[in-house]
Amino acid sequence: MTLVKVYVTYKKSILNPEAQAVHSALTRLGYNDINDVKLGKYFELTVADGKSKADLDQEINEICDKLLANYNMENYHYEIAETEAAQ
Repeated sequence: MTLVKVYVTYKKSILNPEAQAVHSALTRLGYNDINDVKLGKYFELTVADGKSKADLDQEINEICDKLLANYNMENYHYEIAETEAAQ
C-alpha cells in the first residue's frame, strides 16, 4: 500500500481569520516570537499498489484539483510514502 499525505493551505493573498485568531491568542499567552500562523487541511490517502509514480502523481493531482483544494483560494502539496503491509 502507498500512503499519500496531502497538505492544503490558503494562498498568501487570502485572508484566514481562524489563523489570525490563533496568532492573536498566542500573542495574548505571551508567545510574542511567533510571527505568523498558517491554518489548513491535512488528508491521508491510502492507495493500492500497482500504479507507476507518474500515474499516481496524476491521480493525486486530479483528486486535489477536483475535491480537496479550491484552486482559487488554496495551494496544496503532497508526500508519497510506502506503508508496511498489515500483519
